[in-house]
Amino acid sequence: MEVETSTPAPQQQPPLHRNPLAIVNIVLIGIGAVAGPLILRAYFVHGGSRKWLSSFLQTSGWPLLLPHLIFHRRKDGISPLFLMPPRLLAVSAALGVAIGLSDFLYAYGLADLPVSTSSILISTQLVFTAFFALVVVRQRFTAFSINAVVLLTVGAAMLGMNGSGSDRPEGVSRAAYYVGFAMTIGSAATYGLVLPLMELSQARLAGRSAGSYSLVLEMQVVIGIGATAFCIIGMIVNKDFQAIPREAQEFGLGQVGYYSLLVGAAIVFQFFFLGIIGAIFYGSALLAGVIMTLLISVTEVFAVIFFHEHFNGTKGVALGLSLWGFVSYFYGEIQTNAKQSDIPPITEHFVV
Repeated sequence: MEVETSTPAPQQQPPLHRNPLAIVNIVLIGIGAVAGPLILRAYFVHGGSRKWLSSFLQTSGWPLLLPHLIFHRRKDGISPLFLMPPRLLAVSAALGVAIGLSDFLYAYGLADLPVSTSSILISTQLVFTAFFALVVVRQRFTAFSINAVVLLTVGAAMLGMNGSGSDRPEGVSRAAYYVGFAMTIGSAATYGLVLPLMELSQARLAGRSAGSYSLVLEMQVVIGIGATAFCIIGMIVNKDFQAIPREAQEFGLGQVGYYSLLVGAAIVFQFFFLGIIGAIFYGSALLAGVIMTLLISVTEVFAVIFFHEHFNGTKGVALGLSLWGFVSYFYGEIQTNAKQSDIPPITEHFVV
């Protein structure tokens, strides 16, 4: 006698559009990814010049996570003071140093590049995220993701050839422009590695069981502390702390505007990082990368409005290729998810 039983498919997260927490995290990414670069560029445009200070601002808002963490710990009924095992603590600290390095490279590039150019270059992190996701978390490539990688790479190459024209800000030499160009690509590559490593750490060391989101928040706090400590060391070596009062007095928007920009940058970048860890937790590292790429066009519009940046044909084509790459990748993900949802339950046969 043959008995047929069905094993239900593993429980999955609800679709993103039906998950309010996922939507909130995507909104947080949008606020940070658009407002953060604009605030940092305003700092440099109006007389700021401290690159280590700028990188410090991108992670120093980590204490804002503490109320959120306390709320989730109480909601999940967690009593231990720390959920993180020593191994996860060490991994999170190392990731923090890597993010601190990425922030410094980004700040260095933004000091000499228009926001519109920097944003398109940062979109290449999707290329690096896709590659490292393949290596680290075994995320499979599809024809659509390969197409996205090619389009983003071509767009970045077009911007590189545009460096000798009107894209260079006034007072920035050609050499400084290309150094900023390379630094921004380096930041994208570093962050493209960090995102899959964060996903791997969450999957293997944190998991998605009850209370695991609290553990992920603890992980982000440690990452923030590690990145901030890395940047503080750079500030001490570069004597940024001694230069801040003098820079505030000479700042184009006045001292109140100076310190308001610093505080605002710290807040919006923390929104960004909180949204990133949420997007990874409820989706994947590649999802976070795709959202960041999609927001390029929004940042471009605000950069033209607030800083009157030149938006020539080359930059327009590069932006179009970036958005085309995003659409290609996202369509491929939809097709892949549709195929996976059509897989029937696992059927086992037993002979009695």
